[in-house]
Amino acid sequence: MKIALVAPPFIAVPPRKYGGTELFVAELAKGLQARGIEVVLYANGASTAPVETRWIYEKEDWPIAGAVEASLKALSHSCWAVKDASREADLIHLNSAPGISYSHFVSQPFVYTVHHAFEQALTDYYRTLPDVYYVTISDFQRRQLPMQHMRTIHHGVDFNLYTMGTGKRSYLAFLGRLAPTKGTHLAIEIAQQAGIPLKIAGEIQPLYKEYWEKQVKPHVDGKLIQYIGEVGPTEKAELLGNATAMLFPIQWNEPFGLVMIEAMACGTPVLAMPGGSVEEIVKEGVGGHVRRSVKELADCARNLALDVQAVRAYAEQNFSVERMIDNYIQLYSDILTDRQTGVDAERIVA
Repeated sequence: MKIALVAPPFIAVPPRKYGGTELFVAELAKGLQARGIEVVLYANGASTAPVETRWIYEKEDWPIAGAVEASLKALSHSCWAVKDASREADLIHLNSAPGISYSHFVSQPFVYTVHHAFEQALTDYYRTLPDVYYVTISDFQRRQLPMQHMRTIHHGVDFNLYTMGTGKRSYLAFLGRLAPTKGTHLAIEIAQQAGIPLKIAGEIQPLYKEYWEKQVKPHVDGKLIQYIGEVGPTEKAELLGNATAMLFPIQWNEPFGLVMIEAMACGTPVLAMPGGSVEEIVKEGVGGHVRRSVKELADCARNLALDVQAVRAYAEQNFSVERMIDNYIQLYSDILTDRQTGVDAERIVA
């Protein structure tokens, strides 16, 4: 079995700092190859995943300067990747929307992992491509979409990369883009009401510079509220592994939220607000707590009594990279078997 795995062209695979989709693609590529499956990764030339990698854009391009330029670059990258992959791959697996339109012209089956929140325009686009096999990353996301061939496969992480800190857990953590939908300002309120220091890590994108200046920066005093900037994999694991809890006061319907399982992999409970897949990922009273208000989450932070070993065990049982790889291999096998037998099997829809 030979799989063409197509990532967006903007961020390296794996990402050096920000990049949830790119982290997923890196783990999938590495895991498939470890199982004896031949993988060709289409990304950018800054990528360092330990598989054969091909590119037409040598360097990263993040943050994206303009929507039009980004769309054209993504389209060009996807078009080239699909054409190249069509010469030799058994199956083409894409992770951004533009490339799946080429399923009209290529004989190989297409798998597409849906990484974004619900958008009606994209859903209408997907309806025109019924031969694509869609992977949703949560059951919440899947319930919103009408496509015929869909299967939910939760993301997974390599637990060898996430360790539980040995020191005293004395602060709360926030990790993610500093944006209103991510609730950075609410994380600050939770920490202030709980009286527990908060360490904020994440990217300040140009689009949200005013949000940073008005709603986040004024509270950053270097004591109760600290901003430590963007972090790479090692710093991220250290930040999460030594935190009392990770705050996830989401203000939108999050399709998955990879950082939640990264925190739980460190034995760190997640204190979240409901939205999208949150309650699907964080089992109440096991992986953390889900509450609707700042006050309730501040109370949870002050009175946290979850066992860190149990938090990690829950995450490992449900969100390991091994389970994720197993599920993707099963999907690929089902699709290719049904192609060979000429059966449009109901089991593809699981």
